[in-house]
Amino acid sequence: MSLQPFVLRPGNPAFEEGLTCARFLDTAAEGFFGILLGRRAPEIFAQAYTKPRNEYSFENVIFAENEDRIVGMALGFTAERRRGFPKNPLKECEGYPRLRAGILGFFARPMFRILETIADGDFYLLSLAVDEDQRGQGIGSALIEAMEERGRATGSRRFSLDAAAKNEAGQRLYKRHGFEIYAKWPKRLNIGNLGLVRMAKSL
Repeated sequence: MSLQPFVLRPGNPAFEEGLTCARFLDTAAEGFFGILLGRRAPEIFAQAYTKPRNEYSFENVIFAENEDRIVGMALGFTAERRRGFPKNPLKECEGYPRLRAGILGFFARPMFRILETIADGDFYLLSLAVDEDQRGQGIGSALIEAMEERGRATGSRRFSLDAAAKNEAGQRLYKRHGFEIYAKWPKRLNIGNLGLVRMAKSL
């Protein structure tokens, strides 16, 4: 039996790690944050990453490393912990483009509002991403399991996440780990495979 070619570790409050975290966040969001914040998006997220008590903080991150290269990331927190986070930690970061983010954020507000519906007792997986050339090695599964352990350690009763409705591969991965779809957004508007599905499993 061969050993896994990667190791998992928690995030550290280093700016360079924050840039890596930003890259994975944008990958998971299919480039949305780059559109929202422009070319300085990585630096803005990296600043938030180095600070405690916000949803993009190093405190919420687990990285996967392969030969000293970070190849995957998961980021999650409890519903209760999130309620204590700043409403928009990025606004406090140097270089935050308020006008641009304000305009685009207005149109994206319904998507962000989804986070307000995380149920009490849930541990929520905000983001999961693995480098394309490292997929198929079990990294995504290992990160899910590590986050699940964090959830249990906090006393959470359920592990939940939101996945893009069109992300069928991601949904299959989550289903293999026991997640089931229990809600969809938007509920009434028929827009094909756009929107989100909320998935969850008991802990």
